[in-house]
Amino acid sequence: MAKLLLGCIADDFTGATDLANNLVRAGMRVVQAIGVPATPLDADVDAVVVALKSRTIAPAEAIAQSLDALRWLQAQGAQQVYFKYCSTFDSTPQGNIGPVTEALMEALKCDFTIATPAFPDNKRTVFKGYLFAGEVLLSESGMQNHPLTPMTDPNLVRVLQAQCTRKVGLIDHAVVARGAAAVTERIEQLKAEGVSIAIVDAVSNDDLLRLGPALAKMPLVTAGSGVAIGLPANFGLAPSSQASALPAAGGLRAVVSGSCSLATNRQVLDFIQRGGAALAVDPLRIAAGVDVAAEALAWAAPLVEEQPVLVYSTAEAGAVKSVQGKLGVEEAGAMVERTIAAIARGLVERGVRQLVVAGGETSGACVQALGIAQMQIGPQIDPGVPWCHARTDVEGSPVHIALKSGNFGGDDFFTKAFTVLG
Repeated sequence: MAKLLLGCIADDFTGATDLANNLVRAGMRVVQAIGVPATPLDADVDAVVVALKSRTIAPAEAIAQSLDALRWLQAQGAQQVYFKYCSTFDSTPQGNIGPVTEALMEALKCDFTIATPAFPDNKRTVFKGYLFAGEVLLSESGMQNHPLTPMTDPNLVRVLQAQCTRKVGLIDHAVVARGAAAVTERIEQLKAEGVSIAIVDAVSNDDLLRLGPALAKMPLVTAGSGVAIGLPANFGLAPSSQASALPAAGGLRAVVSGSCSLATNRQVLDFIQRGGAALAVDPLRIAAGVDVAAEALAWAAPLVEEQPVLVYSTAEAGAVKSVQGKLGVEEAGAMVERTIAAIARGLVERGVRQLVVAGGETSGACVQALGIAQMQIGPQIDPGVPWCHARTDVEGSPVHIALKSGNFGGDDFFTKAFTVLG
């Protein structure tokens, strides 16, 4: 079997599928592993994305998990390593982006790498080191209210430097616009100035494609998923529809959502306004000991036979903070994740074979609850969100599953997703 071209480590499950989606669209055959595999790779693919649930755990544990993933990827012969984080650079002053990046650099004996969450297809752009979400700075986009990783500073050099011991610099848009040779020249200049990690500007896919060749010999690339569009060409690969082919879809259809992002709030509202069957999960009732999962499954049972159903804990920022104030931030989140994951498993046990999951932490909990170890990456629904095919441990039932980052997708995503499968 040919050696692995690209070995990827993603810090959450939706981010992993987001990255895998861009690699598939650029021509790579990709498998996504849920956690670090216990056995060697047995698929003939170009890239493997190891999906971790490490974004919001303690930095030391995130480092340990990431290094475990690195060792497995190195054992498969990975020629280049890609550390993937969110296009909103989700982190805290303690990490985990900086600490994991530096640990991977140390392990790979890498003296320089880049960092950019730019993903123009999803309106995430970086200019002069500042991260924009759509037309506004990240700190004005709603991300300042994120329940776990509130992003109040859009200056990525400043954000990353607070997490790193190595010096952080910038490769700005004027350099990127001149192409790979100019980027390479700027890297050498930064290295001479003692800089080890550089935020890179990108406001368009053209910027990312110009950046790609300059990264060809870099042992470690760190980025959101956008940079992935420029890497397969370094290995002589080109886009191909064959890379995204999945088995035919069937079975019942459902959506579960734990994300409280502005985008997911709009998607829930759109689904309800279209007449969709939807049920809200109340965290306070879970905390009171009510078996909310059983209630939700009883509600869904007669409806899902006729139409897609939605079970959601999505809420506006004010409501989320109120619940957190009563239950605690971590306990509120974990409690909802466990409940949504139990509902997802129950839905699959009842015949759902097309499942959309919204929210990074929620996706991680649901994939683990379903016993999914590996996913084949298929066609894109919206930028950053593909359908995948996986075998569960629910009597070996295969499912088509889409793991949607909270911030991704158009307002009609929950309806549109099922039309993509036909």
